[in-house]
Amino acid sequence: MKMLPEKTVERLSQYRRALMLCSAKEKQHIYSHELANLLHITPVQVRRDIMLIGYSGTLRKGYAVDELIDLIGKILDSEEGLNVCVVGIGNLGRALVKYFKGKRTRLSIVAAFDNNPEKIGNEYKKVPCYPVDQLSKIVKEEDISIAILTVPRQVAAQVAGTIVDAGIKGIINYAPISINVPDDVYLGEYDMTTSLEKAAYFVKMS
Repeated sequence: MKMLPEKTVERLSQYRRALMLCSAKEKQHIYSHELANLLHITPVQVRRDIMLIGYSGTLRKGYAVDELIDLIGKILDSEEGLNVCVVGIGNLGRALVKYFKGKRTRLSIVAAFDNNPEKIGNEYKKVPCYPVDQLSKIVKEEDISIAILTVPRQVAAQVAGTIVDAGIKGIINYAPISINVPDDVYLGEYDMTTSLEKAAYFVKMS
């Protein structure tokens, strides 16, 4: 299958999460308008995305929930699984470890990094915390390919450089500043302040 657009991949992940909740309730089929309502998007968008991955439902029953979950899994997940680390184990880093631990079988948080001596050597949800200067060594030992960056603004660029030099190929940046990475490294950036200000604007205008 050819490379999918980033927004489509994002929605596929959201579809799978919604479908897994449906499956847990023993729902076997779902129509595009039902799935669209769960994600607050249009049925047309759902049908376009599902057609793009080569799947089709039926007029009478819609999409088979478990079949679609399996197909999305084959598209999104690495067959051998991927290991993840969290760099910066402050409040946000610890919350991410707690939330994500065990959520996906093919994605595993296996290490955390920090420069705070009180955190180094501790375990968070059984994830060991190492000093940042051991990042390159642990990345190689644990075969880590994705990093979640949750460090303060003033050190984000420097730490991002360390992550790239260690061979990481995907970075999810929660630091409150944009970072630059080489073209062959995937970068996802999430600014919670921007999200809150966006919500505040629409609340003000409603």
